Amino acid sequence: MSITIAGTIQRVNLGPGAWALQDETAGTTYELYNNGPEPLRQDGLKVKVEGKVRPDVMTFAAIGPVLDVQSFEILTTGT
Repeated sequence: MSITIAGTIQRVNLGPGAWALQDETAGTTYELYNNGPEPLRQDGLKVKVEGKVRPDVMTFAAIGPVLDVQSFEILTTGT
């Protein structure tokens, strides 16, 4: 089942580092599966993302549920 999340992309410096999406509504932090698509790798980027939560995937950073991005829309540029 796909979910849609609007939020902010963040670079998290835990372990080898990871890219995450901070949900602006629920406050949940999602770790992007395989660091997400290249255009999303900008700290502070505001986006709307559609994807699937992957409960079958574990990561080094372990910062939250892993989100496999299927499509995205960039709302504003990062810092």
